[in-house]
Amino acid sequence: MAKVKSRKEARKKRQVRLRKKLLGTVECPRLSVFKSLKHLYVQLIDDNNGKTLLAVSTLSKEYSSKYNETGCNIPVAKNVGALLSEKAKASKISELRFDRSGYKYHGVVKALADSIREGGITL
Repeated sequence: MAKVKSRKEARKKRQVRLRKKLLGTVECPRLSVFKSLKHLYVQLIDDNNGKTLLAVSTLSKEYSSKYNETGCNIPVAKNVGALLSEKAKASKISELRFDRSGYKYHGVVKALADSIREGGITL
C-alpha cells in the first residue's frame, strides 16, 4: 500500500527539491517566502555567507506604518512585494532568485512575485 503523506510533508519535500537548485549570493540573493494563515514573511538571503540581507513581513514596523491591511491575502502580498522592491533598490539589489518554499505558484505567491517585478526587480 502507498504511504499517505500530509500536505506539510509534501510541501517540505518540494521545498528541499527547490533548495538544491537555488543558491543566493550577495549580488543575486535568494528570495525566500513563508506564509502562515495570518502573516506573510519574505527574506533576501545570501547563502554563501549564511546571512539575511533584507526581511519584510506583515509584522514589520515599515509595513505597519505604511499599510493598514493585515492577513495573508493577495492585496497584502502586493503591498509586501512593493515594500521589498523599494528596500532592495535602496540596497542596490536588482536581481533575485525566487524560492517559493514549496508553495504553488498561484494566489498569494504569484501576487508577491508580480509586485516585485513591477517594482523593477528581476526574478
